Amino acid sequence: MSQRTAVAAVRRVEQARSRENFPVALRVLPGRYRRHLLAVYAYARQVDDLGDEPLPGPADRLAALDDIEAELRSLYADRAVTHPVVRALAPTVAECRLPLDALVRLIEANRVDQRVTRYATFDELVEYCTLSANPVGELVLHVFGQVGWDRVALSDRVCTALQLVEHLQDVAEDHQRGRIYLPAEDMDRFDVTEADLARPTASRQLRELIEFEAERARAWLDAGAPLVAALHGWARLAVSGYLAGGRATLDALAMAGHDPLPATVRPRGRRVLHRWLAATVRSAG
Repeated sequence: MSQRTAVAAVRRVEQARSRENFPVALRVLPGRYRRHLLAVYAYARQVDDLGDEPLPGPADRLAALDDIEAELRSLYADRAVTHPVVRALAPTVAECRLPLDALVRLIEANRVDQRVTRYATFDELVEYCTLSANPVGELVLHVFGQVGWDRVALSDRVCTALQLVEHLQDVAEDHQRGRIYLPAEDMDRFDVTEADLARPTASRQLRELIEFEAERARAWLDAGAPLVAALHGWARLAVSGYLAGGRATLDALAMAGHDPLPATVRPRGRRVLHRWLAATVRSAG
């Protein structure tokens, strides 16, 4: 398979995933960045899909995750690989010097999903985000060639926040899959039970809990926002877009009365654009 063919396949994956709130490949970016980001995004989506495959049981999903890790390690060892998404990632690994550890952590996050379905505390949930979300931000910084420990630390804040926001959007869907990403300590504090997550609309207690978690996610997003000013060029524009998506989604959640149960809450394009322009202008000032 040629790189052009592989990237075309990756682009179809992205189009099929158009429901995502924080698309990695922003259309305004030059082609060289889009190609690399599409490859990273498709890899992350593929790993997530393997972790959620409707297979007979967790053991089968774990085997599938083991297989893609083996393919990934073969790539880094200069051995032949057959998986189209891993093959599409190869030029990006070489040109952007992607760290193997970040890619493997995304696989480990999905292994965790096979054995952990509840989180007792917020700290436990944040620790999970170090596997499921933060590696993506690190990979994005490598694509733009603007990696540094201070930037990675800020990126981790942004990525954790975006993961928290996504969890809030997907409360009903996650519950149907047998997973809950609302900390048990917070559910107890707001007198929310698992049965409340299966209702067609959110109870007053659940709305209050979602609002509490949303403000916590917003605080993490704000804490990572200085990353935009620490970047330059296309990287600054891209990261400000991610921040805009997160803030616009939190706005949409508030407008929905902090009720994510009837349907997945998504921001309008105009709201995202407004937030994007605000983030970009603020960082330039």
